[in-house]
Amino acid sequence: MSFPILSFLTFFPLVGVIFILLRKGSIEVVERSAKNIAVLVSLVNFFVSCYLWSKFNPASPGFQFVEESKWIANFATYKMGVDGISIFLVILTTFISPICIFAAINSLKKRTKEFLIAILVMQTFMVGVFCALDLFLFFLFFEGGLIPMFLIIGIWGGERRVYSALKFFLYTFLGSIFLLIAIIAVYWNMNTLDIAKLLNTKIPENLQTWLWLGFFISLAIKLPMWPFHTWLPDAHVEAPTPGSVILATILLKISGYGFIRFSLGLFPIASHYFANFIFVLSIIGIIYASLVALMQTDMKKLIAYSSVAHMGYVTIGIFSFTKQGMDGAIFQMISHGVISASLFLCVGVLYDRVHSRLIKDYSGLVNSMPRFAFMFVAASLANVGLPGTSGFIGEFLVLIGTFKVNYIVTIFAASGVILSAAYSLWLCKRVVFGQFKVNNSEEKLKDLDFTEIAILFILMFVTILLGIYPNIILEPISSSVDLVVKNITTIK
Repeated sequence: MSFPILSFLTFFPLVGVIFILLRKGSIEVVERSAKNIAVLVSLVNFFVSCYLWSKFNPASPGFQFVEESKWIANFATYKMGVDGISIFLVILTTFISPICIFAAINSLKKRTKEFLIAILVMQTFMVGVFCALDLFLFFLFFEGGLIPMFLIIGIWGGERRVYSALKFFLYTFLGSIFLLIAIIAVYWNMNTLDIAKLLNTKIPENLQTWLWLGFFISLAIKLPMWPFHTWLPDAHVEAPTPGSVILATILLKISGYGFIRFSLGLFPIASHYFANFIFVLSIIGIIYASLVALMQTDMKKLIAYSSVAHMGYVTIGIFSFTKQGMDGAIFQMISHGVISASLFLCVGVLYDRVHSRLIKDYSGLVNSMPRFAFMFVAASLANVGLPGTSGFIGEFLVLIGTFKVNYIVTIFAASGVILSAAYSLWLCKRVVFGQFKVNNSEEKLKDLDFTEIAILFILMFVTILLGIYPNIILEPISSSVDLVVKNITTIK
């Protein structure tokens, strides 16, 4: 394909930003134009990513749609490409972005134009990080995403938005320093930053350990793994609803992608050495985060700790070095993105009406908001991993793959499924069922409007579709996953 489709997907949102900035007129006219442009740009990008998917060859394990040109002489090249592992993360990004834009238009009451600009800039960095085939280019996209998310939390967040934004920035920026040092070390030892070349080059064993640790610190913070997770609940609670959706759906998945692409791809010997270490941290994260979720009084914080627990399955699946485990990890990333978006949007619906996220302020919403109750319970059951939903497929594959390697790890990981059911069903019982009451008032709440129903229905449709027919994702990623598993297992 001669058309630079990946560059288009990456930078087209910036074209929308330029048009928004150039629009003149009254505040109302500029705001309306900004909304129309943002919706149009995000939908175009989504349909282009669907076209990319239609042209993708699932039988080829290598990178496709490769674009390459000279950039920084003798150091870095502008190189883009996708394989089975990254293409669905690109599609997830372009799928979620218009949903966040519609949610922002429906709920935000101030500085909507600036917020839409931040989301479009964020989309550029998120798509770019999954397409970059040069380590320096990857780092620029990886770091660039901090800025719009920092602004989203710091400007449009809750009462403690400044504290949460700074905590988010400092944690992730500190981890990125280690990543930058590791990338520099790769260049000076291998004389290239081309990811495709590095994947086919054996990095010296004595160097792999230190490089693996440099990448690990950065990726573990951004995932986040226990004990690097403490920034996430604060960021989620204070971020506006679309910001929480982007954070849970896309940003956390960058680290899962990084573990597969770099930790396993570039440092396979070190990955084997540290596999048990990852298992221990992941199990602690699953159990600890699930228990803490049970103690929460804030719905957003409960869902945030749920995300920490579910990401533990991703790292366990990746470092099981099995086909089923890695398939499950990638599927879990996509599934969790869709399900967590549904949950955060449901909480956003309640907050828009009552301006409270406290569980104790709600009871019996099924009596006043039956459509909302249906969507919220469905999303919660998918989060539990109910068979027939996408949440079941990812966790089931991870547990099957890990059982081949270490059945003890599987047993401990499976306990997270029980705990997930406990906190999710407890939340539903308190909020949805029982005698109707909102903030000690019996005044009825407005049920979901058309936009809210459309957004949540689309997300629920995808959740059930993937749960019933998971091969939509599993078949296209198969050959790329096979290649990674083959390369990592031959080292053992």
